[in-house]
Amino acid sequence: MFLVDAFDQTIRKLKAQTANVLTLANLGLGGCAILVGINGQLHLSLLLIFIAALADRFDGIVARKMQIESEMGKQLDSMSDIISFGVAPALLLYQGILNLFGFPGIFLTVFFIGCGAFRLARFNITENNGYFMGLPITSAGCLLTLSYLAIPYFPPNSFLFISLILSILMISTFTFKKV
Repeated sequence: MFLVDAFDQTIRKLKAQTANVLTLANLGLGGCAILVGINGQLHLSLLLIFIAALADRFDGIVARKMQIESEMGKQLDSMSDIISFGVAPALLLYQGILNLFGFPGIFLTVFFIGCGAFRLARFNITENNGYFMGLPITSAGCLLTLSYLAIPYFPPNSFLFISLILSILMISTFTFKKV
């Protein structure tokens, strides 16, 4: 009997942590994206950010389906998101093109990260009503990451504008329907 009870308890604990494991995978992928980006492997960084987006998408789905949503999971998700969709995309674009602009490039890189952090903090303290206030950091980070692919095709100054617009949209009071 003891072995069966121990096994059941272990399974329940693993089930309860499934979403958090996916969230930590998101965080790990974002951290790896930063490290490989710093080392000049920008295409790999881009790939890791998009895989992190998949992990981020699935952690919420798993938490809702398994009814294991928690305040800790929400906070952990936000901390992971600032790494994977704030810092990693901002550094990717900085390494890819914004570094050419000196201080304005540095400022917009840090501004994007700061706006993402503000957006996540506001999300964590507001009521969930089926709408997002401001562009979610996951969307903004993925769009910024996607813009990296356009570097050969767009004028360099346009990336300053893209970064600024995405930053402002994150802290705006526009509402976006949750999908």
